[in-house]
Amino acid sequence: MPQHHRLEPPAPWVEVTATTGDWDAADRHLLTTMLGHLLLIRTFEEYVLDLARSGLVHGPAHSSIGQEGGAVGSILPLAPGDTVNGSHRGHHQFLAKALAHVEPKGIDPAGDFSPEVREVLLRTLAEICGLDRGFSHGRGGSMHLRWKEAGAIGTNAIVGGGVPFAAGSAWAHRRAGTGAVAVTYFGDGAANIGSTLETLNLAAAWKLPLCFFVENNRYAVSTGVAEATAEPRLSARGPGFGVPSWKVDGMDPLAVWLVMREAVAYMRAGRGPTLIEADVYRYFHQNGPFPGSAFGYRSKQEEREWRARDPIELLAGHLTRRGLLDRAGIEAATGRAKALMADVGAELLEPLPGGSPGRRRIKPAEWPDPGFAHVGVRGDLSEFQGARLADRDTFTGELAERKFIDAVSGVMARRMRADPSIVVLGEDVHRLNGGTNGATRGLTEAFPGRVLGTPISENAFTGLAGGIASDGRCTPVVELMYADFMWVAADQLFNQIAKARHMYGGGDAMPLVLRSKVAMGTGYGSQHSVDPAGLFATAPGWRIVAPSTPFDYVGLMNSALVCRDPVVVLEHVDLYGSTGECPVDDLDYCIPVGRARVRRAGSAVTVLTYLAMTTYALRAAEASGVDAEVIDLRWLDRASLDWETVGASVRKTNNVLIAEQGPVGTSYGGWLADEIQRRLFDWLEQPVQRVTGGEASPSISRVLERAAIAREEEVAAKLAEMAG
Repeated sequence: MPQHHRLEPPAPWVEVTATTGDWDAADRHLLTTMLGHLLLIRTFEEYVLDLARSGLVHGPAHSSIGQEGGAVGSILPLAPGDTVNGSHRGHHQFLAKALAHVEPKGIDPAGDFSPEVREVLLRTLAEICGLDRGFSHGRGGSMHLRWKEAGAIGTNAIVGGGVPFAAGSAWAHRRAGTGAVAVTYFGDGAANIGSTLETLNLAAAWKLPLCFFVENNRYAVSTGVAEATAEPRLSARGPGFGVPSWKVDGMDPLAVWLVMREAVAYMRAGRGPTLIEADVYRYFHQNGPFPGSAFGYRSKQEEREWRARDPIELLAGHLTRRGLLDRAGIEAATGRAKALMADVGAELLEPLPGGSPGRRRIKPAEWPDPGFAHVGVRGDLSEFQGARLADRDTFTGELAERKFIDAVSGVMARRMRADPSIVVLGEDVHRLNGGTNGATRGLTEAFPGRVLGTPISENAFTGLAGGIASDGRCTPVVELMYADFMWVAADQLFNQIAKARHMYGGGDAMPLVLRSKVAMGTGYGSQHSVDPAGLFATAPGWRIVAPSTPFDYVGLMNSALVCRDPVVVLEHVDLYGSTGECPVDDLDYCIPVGRARVRRAGSAVTVLTYLAMTTYALRAAEASGVDAEVIDLRWLDRASLDWETVGASVRKTNNVLIAEQGPVGTSYGGWLADEIQRRLFDWLEQPVQRVTGGEASPSISRVLERAAIAREEEVAAKLAEMAG
């Protein structure tokens, strides 16, 4: 018979309960501050539901009524420099952090609430209603609440989507040496999401000061937690990753406070992340003013049992038991909170003209200007004021033939030497003498602690980099080993990083550089060969750089690192081993954003291309005998495309060919052809022509791969056809 030895995880997993002795020992000021927070949050949420019932909240109103104890109990132990983020149901966490920010000494419910408290409630309500004076000028609404100055770094509508960003905030705290910690709040649904589990692993491996706070409210919309997982005690997730974990009654704010104090002490000691599961209950349905029983997925009896454990009633009972506050005082405090919310609402609302008594509307002056709709998708590039701009025709330094891949590692070394805030992260970037292709050669040795080899977890480390960029103290350069892996991290790339600036009001930068290689033609097959330019071109927020020469790579990477928008730098494997002119010593110039380059002058056809296809297009122009003008676009995104150069060429040639290698279905040229035909239709003698790969992704077989992609021969054939 085999012997069985029981294995125990190295990290502790405990359940904590507050005793009567704990309540008796609790400081009066702590308990009254808890009551002040709970009453303000509860009355705020009730007011929001009243507005939702009247149709005055456009979009969802995810109430946190019933769950306030977990938020208040966990945020009061935090320091001003600590940061929090949360999920779509995050009003209570946001308000708790914001109220603690404006009233760091606590809130006395027996007194009048301060003007600063009123302003927090006013701006939060305005944001939920989509109004201009909201924290994000109404763009975020109920699900995207952010006040960076208060340490509330953003709630998030994607389940689990904000967890990696919190890891980035925690990493930035640790690097800065401030002792600050981060807390990420999420629910039972996100406990099973890949981004959450990936981040748990990454945070544990890197010992980040991050608390994973699970609000287990029993239901993801209507699906019970026991239906979704075989282990409904969600704090069990922690020990599997080596993360110490606590389970606590979230309806008991003091018990949560005690647990959070333990977790914070553990994190501030540099021991790594923690996980807390708070059992809470949302009194209402997923969205809106109706209870879950109205939709049949839970019983009225269940709801009554949980309401009997209400955190405000629990706290009020101990306050009166200890003689710290009587029932009349608690009722008076509740009345003051409701009066404050009525006053706040009166500033935003007015009677509906011609409506029945009691009908209200948003005051017209409170709405944002419609012209603000697209402002802040990306920055205004004012960061380039004072930057040294140059291109090949204006560069005066010494040049020499150099390999493309050496320019990649060389310019990154120069920038990291000049700017200590730059950090590099990705899979294997710290090993193999510069990663899988040598792009980070020498950086690990030269810059200890700033070249971070990550686990294979694209969602986690890409989102972590987004959190670092959002924090603003460092500039992350992320490498995704192959562009196909962007699909794995798509939520972080497109829902989080790309949208953050605009979604949170347009004012905060997102200085992140994403490097990735296009390996088309290398035999790596369908899942390692994609050209992602077409995908990024249709996703607002990203700038796209596509260098085709060593000289351009240096100047374009410098510009990407100056830019305060997220920039994806595409690198074609075909170019790594190629040589070309490159500066010998001067690696400090920026190629201007939105500047294309005419690689070959001509009068018959304008060829628009990028990356390795630039070389193939130049060869094709010579081979075909067609007098083609070849333009290397270099900047591919909608906001940065060089329409001045493109327009001048089209007006001269009256014919356009867009040449790229990738499959027709995800082609970059699709949107570009449409744009050209709308902008420059009067100068075209024929429709815009295109050369792309086929419909299928490239295969492993050399013959089939070649048949699936486009190169010199296809461009030459199309040029001859157009000339004919």
